[in-house]
Amino acid sequence: MPGTGFFNIEDELKKLPAKPGVYLMHNSLDEVIYVGKAVVLKNRVRQYFQSPKNKTEKIRKMVSNIAWFEYIITDSETEALVLECNLIKEYRPHYNTMLMDDKGYPFIRVTVSEKYPRVMISRTMKKDDSRYFGPYTSAFAVKETLELLHKLFGIRTCNKVFPRDEGKDRPCLNYHMGRCPAPCQGNVDVQGYRANIDRILRFLSGDFDAIVKDLEMKMQLASDACEFEEAIRYRDLLTSVMHVAQKQKITDANEQNDRDIIAVAREKGEAAVAVFFVRDGKLLGRDHFHMKGVEEDTDGEILEAFVKQFYAGTPFIPKEIYLPREIPEAEEILSFLTEKRGRKVSFIVPKRGQKEKLLALAEKNAENLLSQDKEREKREEARTVGAVREIESLLGLAGVRRMEAYDISNISGFESVGSMVVFEDGKPKKNDYRKFRIRTVSGPDDYASMEEVIGRRLRRALDDDAHFSVLPDVILMDGGKGQVHVAERVIENLGLKIPVCGMVKDDHHNTRGLYFHDEELPIDRHSEGFHLITRIQDEAHRFAITYHRGLHTKGSIVSVLSEIPGVGEKREKALMRTFEDMDALKAASIEDIAAVDGVNRKVAEEIWNFLHTDGAETTAASD
Repeated sequence: MPGTGFFNIEDELKKLPAKPGVYLMHNSLDEVIYVGKAVVLKNRVRQYFQSPKNKTEKIRKMVSNIAWFEYIITDSETEALVLECNLIKEYRPHYNTMLMDDKGYPFIRVTVSEKYPRVMISRTMKKDDSRYFGPYTSAFAVKETLELLHKLFGIRTCNKVFPRDEGKDRPCLNYHMGRCPAPCQGNVDVQGYRANIDRILRFLSGDFDAIVKDLEMKMQLASDACEFEEAIRYRDLLTSVMHVAQKQKITDANEQNDRDIIAVAREKGEAAVAVFFVRDGKLLGRDHFHMKGVEEDTDGEILEAFVKQFYAGTPFIPKEIYLPREIPEAEEILSFLTEKRGRKVSFIVPKRGQKEKLLALAEKNAENLLSQDKEREKREEARTVGAVREIESLLGLAGVRRMEAYDISNISGFESVGSMVVFEDGKPKKNDYRKFRIRTVSGPDDYASMEEVIGRRLRRALDDDAHFSVLPDVILMDGGKGQVHVAERVIENLGLKIPVCGMVKDDHHNTRGLYFHDEELPIDRHSEGFHLITRIQDEAHRFAITYHRGLHTKGSIVSVLSEIPGVGEKREKALMRTFEDMDALKAASIEDIAAVDGVNRKVAEEIWNFLHTDGAETTAASD
């Protein structure tokens, strides 16, 4: 039986209480690998460590990795269910069937209890005096609707409290633009404002006809009066209303309940869940979710895991939830959902008619998602790992995963910078990107600058620097024969063996081939390998140029001297006036540097030490 020196599982099983609660299984690295709930902790946890005969392969693997467990006692099964969902979300355990997408949906909130109500977007649904509409699957659609409502009805957007703040400030820009009647000035008809709020509530409930007819009438009257600009304004508003209205598709005109329609599709260890959101009989939107760890789960178990985790994290619970089949622990979950909603919630498993058709449609969407994911994965693998295999074959190499590419960007003298970009399995690994300021080269000498950059990078690896510890499987140089030979010389001098390949460009600065072992290798311009080389070359160039431009934004090109503690702008200028170039400064003694106006001996020592060591490269997870 598994156990550790400090935790004897057999002894701890005897101490389990006969109460409801949640248990957490830990591995030897102290990672939470599974979270579960139990009506009776004593019985449920013991089952894992009994005969493996009737257990799935997934459970057997999980148990073999348990080093110790802990548990939390709760007052009820419902409380245990809520806690289980929260802990799964927090720890994301390896062996739980888990909802991968942690999404939140926006609502439209109307603060009807205020003297002058507001209409706004809300990410939560609180138990207050406001009216909430949603949730909506598109934040863009919500913002579009709010913008339309403010144009139509001139509702305030400020956070002022009335009547407390009336007359305290001048009206804001919205008043002068004709988009707010300025209730902050205290001269707005409350009943008229309220009438507009009532119209907004009807609009959000799906009653568009009254507003459409009103706008059509106003547009016609303005046109008849030859007020064409006003007529155009009403026409544009009418177009916006129709655009929003078309998104509210009627699902069932005879049934006005809020409901979610849930279906699942699966293929080879993957599962997708589709959800249709119906509010007041109208389809507000749909969404898709991925589930992981489903290899040995039944469809019912996948649905159960989804329902628990999804509704534990969303503020809105519909009256009805349509499911394609019964799920385990349905009564317990319904009790939790009913308690959270404050009113009864029902699971419905339709067998025929319109409801069954809606489920079939949701299932088609889930199947389509899996199919699209499969195609996307194939395309992504071809352009990444497949492209690396093509480059391997072209160069006659094997086992290539990590590729590093280098580029130099400079204007003159002190201003040269170098970049190192990293691709692993054909994908950029931005955490490993590095930036270098050239310190030992005077003037725009790309070969010498590249020699310095690669030398510093590889010496850091040999010195066991954690930021440079992983060596590349192949180095890609932004250039041909000259750049490749520079890198090969550095690598040979350091006693390393790393293949170096040049990315050769044509007269139009487009990649044309690879230079390897003193030979230019042509490459199919339509191949994924060619496209990967182009992406790497462009990324190295972009990263170097972006770094260089970033230095410009600080007011001027910052020389390497500015990295040295104690060297400010005045001392930097004094040093550059005294020494002809960086080579002259590096050749100077501490006493020579200390003789420069404004530089004391302590700073001179800092400068000398900095110039005679590798110094610190700049780490960049991204730019």
